[in-house]
Amino acid sequence: MKRGRRVELVGRLGAWFDAERRDLPWRRTHDPYAIWLSEVMLQQTRVRTVESYFPRFLEAYPTVGHLARADLADVLGAWSGLGYYRRARALYAGAREVVTKYGGKLPADAVALRTISGIGPYTAGAIASIAFGAQEPLVDGNVARVLARLFALHCDVRSPAGSREVWALAADLVPADRPGRHNESLMELGATVCLPREPRCDACPVHDLCAARREGIENELPHAKKKKPPREVNMLALVSRRGKRVLLGRRRPGGLFGGLWEPPMVEGGDTQAEALLTAMLGVAVREMKRVAEQTHVLTHRKLRITIATAVIENDPVVPGGTAYDCLAWKGTSELGSLAMSSLAKKVLLACPD
Repeated sequence: MKRGRRVELVGRLGAWFDAERRDLPWRRTHDPYAIWLSEVMLQQTRVRTVESYFPRFLEAYPTVGHLARADLADVLGAWSGLGYYRRARALYAGAREVVTKYGGKLPADAVALRTISGIGPYTAGAIASIAFGAQEPLVDGNVARVLARLFALHCDVRSPAGSREVWALAADLVPADRPGRHNESLMELGATVCLPREPRCDACPVHDLCAARREGIENELPHAKKKKPPREVNMLALVSRRGKRVLLGRRRPGGLFGGLWEPPMVEGGDTQAEALLTAMLGVAVREMKRVAEQTHVLTHRKLRITIATAVIENDPVVPGGTAYDCLAWKGTSELGSLAMSSLAKKVLLACPD
């Protein structure tokens, strides 16, 4: 595409974005922290879900300083239900770095932003361009798909070489004037018009400039290697209640669901798993009954959870060498404020009081 056509492409996308963009809460601010928060929340999470979490989280932690001074357990509790908790831990670590290194203010430079925990090239480009007006590109899944179609790129956009090609093209397109608006227009087009399946080309403001549409291959692009199916893992979860209290374990930091509370679980779904679970608790377990099953899909794993109930007479000891650093009886009135994964909530709902 010649330079004049690229200028036209950028101009038409910007005008379309001004007229058609969705009214989202993070678009009503240029606060770098709020934009950072929104971009982290939006990774692998639906916009509709983030719309409800974003204002509540900002109310609880209105500045980088508030977040940095908070207790991580409380932060994970505020994040509870959004999933992918590594994002919350990285955001928290990044906030502490911003306070230490930059006096609580995010730097405007994308290179400096990328040195902060949890901020990669995409997030750095978003903060720099949207909050600070820096001429920085960004590429996420939506942008990669839009550019692959507009320029009929036949590379695998997820491969290292393909990613470099898409990023170079994005950098060549981003204008000096209102770069954040341009980047948001590409993301918005991918989210609402240039969809993965059945793109709405009739509603696209630049369909006549699209090379893929001109060649009749818009439904074939972008090329990307298929992901491997998630590995299936069997689990056994125990829901043990004592009056209005339920036994929960807190996952050790760093691993899967690190820092989150859940009914104790072990890998395996047979009698061996029951023995492992009993040994982990370190106390007598009576009347174990399997009562329900749940399936929970993660990025690389598909968990098949068998849920059991049992009577535990004594207080379990803090397990050593297991996935948990703490076991405790928690009142049902406390559950809403605890940091818990959606999996833990599904397990508890399968065994109501």
